[in-house]
Amino acid sequence: MNMARKLALVDYGVCRPERCPGGVCAAALACPSQLLHQETPYTPPMPEPAACRACGDCVRACPLKAMRIVTS
Repeated sequence: MNMARKLALVDYGVCRPERCPGGVCAAALACPSQLLHQETPYTPPMPEPAACRACGDCVRACPLKAMRIVTS
């Protein structure tokens, strides 16, 4: 039996960290589990989908709507 689960992913075609204050990803700041990481400001965030709870906080925080909750 295949159990589908939800998780947050970054749409890198839409993501523009330079549009967030100081180049720090607003979605990464909003993640309560700190599962979005930026190497440095102005770089796209890298998610850790295996631990994502799909709470949607990152989706709501992203000013460009580059975060999506998907079913895997």
